[in-house]
Amino acid sequence: MKNQLHPVLTAAFGLALAASAKSAAAQQISEQAVIDAQEAWGEGIVAIAKIHADGGDYTARATEHIDDLYAYGETEVMFKPTMAAEDQFRETFDEALSYFVGQDGTEDKGFAISGWTNVRWENNGIYANDTSAMAMGNYYFTGPDGTETKVEYTFGYVLVDGDLKINLHHSSLPYSPE
Repeated sequence: MKNQLHPVLTAAFGLALAASAKSAAAQQISEQAVIDAQEAWGEGIVAIAKIHADGGDYTARATEHIDDLYAYGETEVMFKPTMAAEDQFRETFDEALSYFVGQDGTEDKGFAISGWTNVRWENNGIYANDTSAMAMGNYYFTGPDGTETKVEYTFGYVLVDGDLKINLHHSSLPYSPE
């Protein structure tokens, strides 16, 4: 004879599981989760630059960076890099990789292999709900000589299997009147 739960207990257990799942799904993405995603992105850029400087496989590290932090293959990604004019928008993984590590015959010189030693974030605002988040502000890239380059950014994030992934990345140099 099979063990069977009483029908009332089975129903109560099912309702408790459903309430628990609903509560977990309704939990808002935290501001700290966005900050953590930003820090991971900056650390990835610095790691790619260091591996390049050390003569290592920086393309593999850039591939890991994009796989881990961007939502390519999960949803549409809108990526407008700072130093892109001819191919302004990078809708595919390969276009993003080209921007980060460079590709002969294109405008891509390899943003992530420029020798960056640090990325510092100043958020103007972070907005989040239970499935997505947005952040906007300035980030500062420290070059090998110690000078900082200020760049304006807007990042959008979606939740993919419990991880924040970038589905919007727009960055530009600040306006400079002539």
